[in-house]
Amino acid sequence: MAKKSGAVNKEAEKELLEGLAKFRDALRKGEKIQEKFTCHRVAIDLVPHTYTPKMVKEVRGLLGLSQTLFGQFLGVSPKTVRAWEGGKDPSEMACRFMDEIRRDPAYWRKRLASATRSKTA
Repeated sequence: MAKKSGAVNKEAEKELLEGLAKFRDALRKGEKIQEKFTCHRVAIDLVPHTYTPKMVKEVRGLLGLSQTLFGQFLGVSPKTVRAWEGGKDPSEMACRFMDEIRRDPAYWRKRLASATRSKTA
């Protein structure tokens, strides 16, 4: 069975190398790649929401975290979280992260649970 797998891998390797050689040759000749090869262009439309202080608190509440732990989770200081909840606009990156939390809070709660460790004094 391992022999068959090896033969399939060799055939796939051969096809891949031939395809790359054709691509290289087309580039060298200055051919229009889009006309010779199948090309796909992918765009992601993920414009972050604008977060009000109330929305920041709601997202934090979805995870059941204090400002300190929420800041740690997002990679910012508790002071930054307090500023957001006091009216300062979060960065676009923080807004995108909070969008993802709102999209699937159960996933992020599970992720937090797997990263949480208790310390005993």
